[in-house]
Amino acid sequence: MKVIQWATGAMGRTCLQAVIDSDVHELVGLFVYGDRKAGKDAGEIAKRDATGVIATRDIEEILALEADVVIHAARLAPPVERHDADILRLLRSGKNVISINGGTYPPYWPAERQERYRQAGEEGGATFVGAGLNPGFAVEKLGVIATGICRRVDRITISELVDCRPVRSPEYVFDIIGFGADVSTIDPNAPDWVPAQTMNALFEEVVAAMAVRLGWTLDRVETAHALVPAQSALEIAAGRIEPGKAARIDWRWIAHADGAPRVDLNIAWTMEPPAPDADAPGLWRINVEGEPGVNLTLELTEPEGWTERVSPEMLGVSGAVLNAIPLVVAAEPGLMETPGYAPWRAS
Repeated sequence: MKVIQWATGAMGRTCLQAVIDSDVHELVGLFVYGDRKAGKDAGEIAKRDATGVIATRDIEEILALEADVVIHAARLAPPVERHDADILRLLRSGKNVISINGGTYPPYWPAERQERYRQAGEEGGATFVGAGLNPGFAVEKLGVIATGICRRVDRITISELVDCRPVRSPEYVFDIIGFGADVSTIDPNAPDWVPAQTMNALFEEVVAAMAVRLGWTLDRVETAHALVPAQSALEIAAGRIEPGKAARIDWRWIAHADGAPRVDLNIAWTMEPPAPDADAPGLWRINVEGEPGVNLTLELTEPEGWTERVSPEMLGVSGAVLNAIPLVVAAEPGLMETPGYAPWRAS
């Protein structure tokens, strides 16, 4: 498959490396946002051998390329629809688009947004799909599969811990994610708090997707976010968090269906050093309450002898994206829910 990589932040660069390293995909284009990367060979940006593909900031150059799919890995920032115009242009140009920033369950979107994507996909004969770990795998795939041995399912809880200390961008850490917020004055569940708006747009559709896939009738999705203050000043890669300011954000979405809470997704983003008895970052726990109950723990590990500065979670996102390519290329034009089953294949 001919692939265009869109953006080369930490995750985008990992996806770029995966495409370059692949035996079944060919990199044909690379879009970047910064002047510093524009004009460079994709191999230099990915710390690989030269590819002959030169990074560009010109969207028209990307649109003119012949490609099967675009891996859209633009930085997450509010509003969540900020990249829609670019994605719609890509679809109209005949390129399938895989996003790592949500979009795994488009039926939850507002009808107007769904229609814009459908029209663009039909016009270009292309399809949009979301892929990744969470959103994209832990709930929509693994959580659903875990119920396959149950006679009855009452409720499912999924938990994840994310160590955010290595993130270097102050804008991303403090403005987009919400670390350093004033715990005494900010309500993280308020509809006007920008970080929650962004996260809600990504993850409300995730719990909704699971509820619907298990046959429940969705009533609503509610939030129960919480900010946890720093007990002492924290010096982090992006700057400093003062005592009393948010050093941990407990994101929580609960899908109510058929009159009861059914799907409970908890994602803890922390800047605090982990406690000795705490779960390790990058660990997912899935608990199915039913007959029988099911408890799963998912941990990602580095390959033996791994030396690159790429985390197992980043490798997992890039793998999920690559495995989605043949499915989105074969799909009908328009919008596609993230598939419930997208395994690695040898060819």
